[in-house]
Amino acid sequence: MRPKRHSAETGIPIRTIAVIAAVCAVIATALLMTRGGDDDQTANAQVPAGVVAQNGGYGQSAGSGYGHSGSGHTGGSADSGGAAAGDAQSAAQGGPQPVTEVDKTFLVKVRQAGLWEIPAGRLAQTQASSEAVKRAGLHLLEGHSKLDQLVREDARMLGVQLPDQATEEQQGWVKQLEEARGAEFDRLFANVLRASHGKIFATIAEVRAATQNDLIRRHARQANQTVLDHMEVLEDTGLVDAATLADVEKAVTPPQ
Repeated sequence: MRPKRHSAETGIPIRTIAVIAAVCAVIATALLMTRGGDDDQTANAQVPAGVVAQNGGYGQSAGSGYGHSGSGHTGGSADSGGAAAGDAQSAAQGGPQPVTEVDKTFLVKVRQAGLWEIPAGRLAQTQASSEAVKRAGLHLLEGHSKLDQLVREDARMLGVQLPDQATEEQQGWVKQLEEARGAEFDRLFANVLRASHGKIFATIAEVRAATQNDLIRRHARQANQTVLDHMEVLEDTGLVDAATLADVEKAVTPPQ
């Protein structure tokens, strides 16, 4: 028989050639996979930052709503700094927004409320006989201190001049509270402040419903939550008279 000519000429066994071919195939496959991964990374790098946000959202971070930073309309002051920054930025991006006389009057009233209700809250800590009245006083101190800071910031941005004194009527209420003690102080405090909060509560709703200014909307929302809290803690004293509520109803009811 004639010998296998190919094996004789090359001197390399057929099995060895097969092994070399298999190794080359494996290397080629690895190179293709590496190139494919690089192409994917290049494609991802070409996508503009912010086009696709977390959780599949478009142009928004996870959990955010339209035009908000995700905090929503929260109560208290924990979010007030972030909300203020977001509303101020929104106002700046949209250009100048109208500030009506109603808006200006609202800011003035919020400022004047703090100028007498903060002292009233302090008086409750030393002259009240009821723990519930002292607690209400603490709510007034905390709530109006935060609102006062907010109203001064908003007024500065909107160019609104704020007063440095409460009204004469409000100063008269503080004087009455300064002269009262014990149970007399408790009843006077609960009724005068519940009447005041009830009247401004209706005003806040009107302002929030009609204003075209983002800062005023934000401020009205915060003021609404603060005043509602104060009315509730004043009512919790059990000292608010029916006559006080009737007076508030008469004051806020539109004339026929």
